[in-house]
Amino acid sequence: MSDNAANTFPKLHNASWPGVVGKGPDSEPPIDLDTMLDLTAAAEVDGVKFDGTDLFLFDPHVSIDSTDDDLKQLAEKVQSRNLVIGSVVAPVWPPTGGGSAMGSEEERSQFLEQVRKGCGIAKKLREIGVRPYGVVRIDSAAGPGDWVADPEGNQAKIAETFKQAADIATDHGERLAAEGEICWGGMHSWKRMVQLLEMVDRPDVVGFQADMSHTLLYLMGYNAPEDRLLPEDFDWNDEATFDAAYKTLTDALRPWTIDFHVAQNDGTVHGTGSHDKTGRHCLPNDPNGKLDITKRAGYWLRDENGNVTKKFEHICWDGCMFANDVMMDPQTWNDILAAMISVRNAHGWS
Repeated sequence: MSDNAANTFPKLHNASWPGVVGKGPDSEPPIDLDTMLDLTAAAEVDGVKFDGTDLFLFDPHVSIDSTDDDLKQLAEKVQSRNLVIGSVVAPVWPPTGGGSAMGSEEERSQFLEQVRKGCGIAKKLREIGVRPYGVVRIDSAAGPGDWVADPEGNQAKIAETFKQAADIATDHGERLAAEGEICWGGMHSWKRMVQLLEMVDRPDVVGFQADMSHTLLYLMGYNAPEDRLLPEDFDWNDEATFDAAYKTLTDALRPWTIDFHVAQNDGTVHGTGSHDKTGRHCLPNDPNGKLDITKRAGYWLRDENGNVTKKFEHICWDGCMFANDVMMDPQTWNDILAAMISVRNAHGWS
């Protein structure tokens, strides 16, 4: 493992969506985009700052129906803080105007319309010059509880919807990253995630978005006990067993991975507001965190022979459902940036 503080790639991004995800009427109020951008731009560790932000294309941050003028103003807002935009999240879920990827024809049409709008915004941001890299993120917009009623039939429907989404992305010169997370049907286990990507069979356009927090729960078999890789009574001090399980996980999904989130998890599930229970994002230095972030990031950023893959021009921090007082504390973002720098020093390049 290299320890080269001169590494300049991958670029380091912070996500804006923790200001929105899990917030709302039955939780804390959202944190507006300007505030999230200010917190990101202000963070600094030994002279190193965040390079950019990844965005959620939904109000109150960025409307999925943004006009060209809206997007120019967004670009100016980001560039004025010496940041760029990377990956963007298409709001494919029913509450945000989308629909289930395994639902009725109308629901799937709504899903695809949100993908079309998301890819359109992503393309325009590229053309404006504020988005030098990144992908458009999607998921199945369906719960595992509904999926399990007809696993193979629903998996086939999701695959067909994703194929149509791939055609839309291709038309816009974009790629789609499916986020593996236990709350999305058909993507709730590592085996089902690989199966879905193989069924879609568009590796040039549709890949995997690996979040270190969410993929940890794949090991534990949440929502898919038949696919767990760690024993039920696992002792977290058993490094050898964890290494073997983590290698199985990353060897299966790394070849498909086109977008990567650095994150921490304490091995539990969590949900706030309208967000379903999923991996609990923790601060990087949380004493209950189960991941050696720098070490485990290497399993995603290096190949099976230990070589840096250079597959991602940027990596992003994801820490959803933190309390607002935590997110408003500047030290939170300095600690997160320090973890990101450590990952780049160990597994990056120049």
